[in-house]
Amino acid sequence: MAPEQSNPFIKQLASSDRRIRERALSALRTYLQQTPSLGLTSALKLHKGLYYCMWLSDKPRPQQQLARDLADLLHVLKPDSFLVFARAFWQTMSREWNEIDRWRMDKYLYLVRLYVQEVFVYLRQKTWEAGLVEEYVGIMEEFGLNVRDGKVPNGLRYHVVDIYVDELDKADEKDDAPLEVLLAPLRRLGKESPVKSLRERVQEGLDDPRLEDWAGRRELGAESEEDIGGEEGAAVQSAGTLAHVDADSDDDFGGFED
Repeated sequence: MAPEQSNPFIKQLASSDRRIRERALSALRTYLQQTPSLGLTSALKLHKGLYYCMWLSDKPRPQQQLARDLADLLHVLKPDSFLVFARAFWQTMSREWNEIDRWRMDKYLYLVRLYVQEVFVYLRQKTWEAGLVEEYVGIMEEFGLNVRDGKVPNGLRYHVVDIYVDELDKADEKDDAPLEVLLAPLRRLGKESPVKSLRERVQEGLDDPRLEDWAGRRELGAESEEDIGGEEGAAVQSAGTLAHVDADSDDDFGGFED
């Protein structure tokens, strides 16, 4: 998006008039649906406007709806824009997190939760495409689950750690998510973070019983497939044996005696 196109969105998204903000968000949604690809600079400008759109939203119910609307923008993007848009979101949250006051923190916590959830839903809808998952994991290693970069606030890290398994659990309906790849940045943070309390928090997340349940269900599913394959093979072998016996019997049979 060219600067002259993005600036009106930013100004309107940050308007003090709720109706103007709502119209701007609707127009942005339409624009994103029609835009083949976004550059990072443009995506960052848009996220700055979206950040202030949330900043200016008051009262819990409108805030919750706005958070859902912002996270849902991921699903209207063209494929070439998804990773750029996701990176811009995390870069914006990392930059602005320490500026969020305690009266506004809850709505941003909710926004981040929904964003994590909808990214997982998006990846699931793309059948957990390996390259896409790996690139997104790289973004998380750079921002939300970054190990040492001082530009990423620990408050954001703690929150992502707290919600990561929850939101993955909700999205992984068929138990087919590539868990080891998706959990890799979490494991790395738990091993390499210089902050002891953060390492401990990560370990609590990795000790979540649901991860054991996932592993158990996957093993059971694999065993079931092996059993089914074995049963099918046995059935084929048995059918072949019976056919052979029938053929031998036909050779020996000389007909009924008169």
